[in-house]
Amino acid sequence: MRMPMNVKQCVWILAVVLSMGIAGGSLRAAVPASPQDHEQDYSKNKKYQQGVREGQNDSKRNRDHSKKRSFKKDEDQRAYESGYQQGHQSDQHR
Repeated sequence: MRMPMNVKQCVWILAVVLSMGIAGGSLRAAVPASPQDHEQDYSKNKKYQQGVREGQNDSKRNRDHSKKRSFKKDEDQRAYESGYQQGHQSDQHR
């Protein structure tokens, strides 16, 4: 049984368009995001400042994350962890 040419062409066009969409999507996923996309300025965030203080305090006492903090908001958690790492590292370099 032979399909009419219009249906056959539509199927091929659809297959090509779908494969281009899939290839294009995976290409975009493979391109790494710039580092600026991941870094934020938390310096005015209270949770960041708390993290810096506790990181410096733990560094002075030769501890690593003596207090485990959990925050309701993911953004607060990221700010605190960023501040903690900054405080812990900056105090070690002195």
